[in-house]
Amino acid sequence: EKNTLMIRPKTVSRYASMVKFSHTIFAMPFALVGYAYALQTTDAEFSLLLLVKVLLAMVFARNTAMGFNRYADRRIDALNPRTRNREIPAGVITPRRALIFVIVNAALFLAVALWINRLAFFLSPAALLVLIGYSFTKRFTAWCHIVLGVALGIAPVGAYIAVTGEIAVFPVLLTGLVITWFDVIYALQDVEFDRSHSLHSIPARFGVRGGILISILLHLISVYAVVVAGLYYGGGTLYWIGAGLFVGLLIFQHLLVSPKNLSRIGLAFGTTNGIASVCYAAFTIADLCF
Repeated sequence: EKNTLMIRPKTVSRYASMVKFSHTIFAMPFALVGYAYALQTTDAEFSLLLLVKVLLAMVFARNTAMGFNRYADRRIDALNPRTRNREIPAGVITPRRALIFVIVNAALFLAVALWINRLAFFLSPAALLVLIGYSFTKRFTAWCHIVLGVALGIAPVGAYIAVTGEIAVFPVLLTGLVITWFDVIYALQDVEFDRSHSLHSIPARFGVRGGILISILLHLISVYAVVVAGLYYGGGTLYWIGAGLFVGLLIFQHLLVSPKNLSRIGLAFGTTNGIASVCYAAFTIADLCF
């Protein structure tokens, strides 16, 4: 028993590493914007318990999506030099335990959705289908990135529903922002591997230059969504500061990456996107509240 207790923190860290728990920072800030918007534009009162429910739903949903993605891709990851050290192909976590982890988190997500309100629960199975379905899309469509964007982008809508039991325009605009903001630059790392193993992605189909160009076009839609969202609710100075920082960081991503230099994809995708989401959310929430 003593030994079992001693390994628990290490076990938790292994599963957290498997699902890249630190990457929760990409979608979580947008969920908090949806939550804050609901409080400020309706008669709803702040509830710490409800906020905890929203955060738990986010964590369980993301754990389900990432855990299943790692499970579904375990054989592909074992072949890719970039991913062969991930927990499942490396033997740190067995496929069976990973699948149990996914099932438990999916059940917890459904339970929390039921705890939140009726609409959240009714929509939760559809959300799970999107979250899990993304893992298969790279097998048949180059536009799998859009499906991943949808999986991330439902966060602000879900948070708004948690507070109000309804759907509104502003969180839907945030969903559009997130759908077009994410993932294409990250996929530049695996162009040759994806092509040689009949996997689909925008860079694999259109090449590195084409992938970067499409990423720029998608980011222009993200910028448009940021502007429309701010105009829709009458964003103040703080909102536009946050929006400006977000747009500036998108531009910075494309200054870091070029067809001749893909060495800074980690900085462009991970670090810059994390900072962008936090900046936008922090200033938008401040603008809503003050």
